[in-house]
Amino acid sequence: MVFGQVEQKQNPTDFLPEGFVVFEKINGDLNKDGVEDCVLIIKGTDRNKIITDEYRGQLDRNRRGIIVLFKKNDYYELAIKNYDCFSSENEDGGVYFAPELSVEIKNGKLYAHYTHGRYGYWTYTFRFKNSDFELIGYDAGYRSNFVFDCVTFDEESINFLSKKKLIKKALKVASDGKERYKETWKNLSVSKLIKLSEISDFDELDMTVY
Repeated sequence: MVFGQVEQKQNPTDFLPEGFVVFEKINGDLNKDGVEDCVLIIKGTDRNKIITDEYRGQLDRNRRGIIVLFKKNDYYELAIKNYDCFSSENEDGGVYFAPELSVEIKNGKLYAHYTHGRYGYWTYTFRFKNSDFELIGYDAGYRSNFVFDCVTFDEESINFLSKKKLIKKALKVASDGKERYKETWKNLSVSKLIKLSEISDFDELDMTVY
């Protein structure tokens, strides 16, 4: 069913495009109406994208995507869709495993969180506005230049609404054993917010330009 150009169906899986399966399902309130909405992480099923790796065996390299649905009475309403913005969970991580993706709903916001073990982590924060989920925050931690006598990660946090960036540089651990940072604030020039539906590949998002 389509009412006022908004697609509506009774079951979340009814929104699956042909050639995709549900990789993960997340529930939570995304528009602060007190009703649990639904996020589907979907994955392609193209047999041509299943490869055989010399060391890891058979790997499914089909990309993943996202469908966000708002719960309305006895049906779901399509909020946004992006069928292939996430890489496969079986990408080549080089000397380490590939970053692991997790998606979470918390306090009315949508989080796409990547962890890369000892190399760091990064998180994209989205909020629904202007008929899409807009990127309003970015947080990351990276392996520090120091290895033995300091905290593991340098950190940065970008608030695209306030147009400010916080950089926390890890310092050597003091004699009291406490971890300390040097904090630097930077004002940003942000003309428009990135929309989730328009991201072609999360791996190509360059946050260093801010």
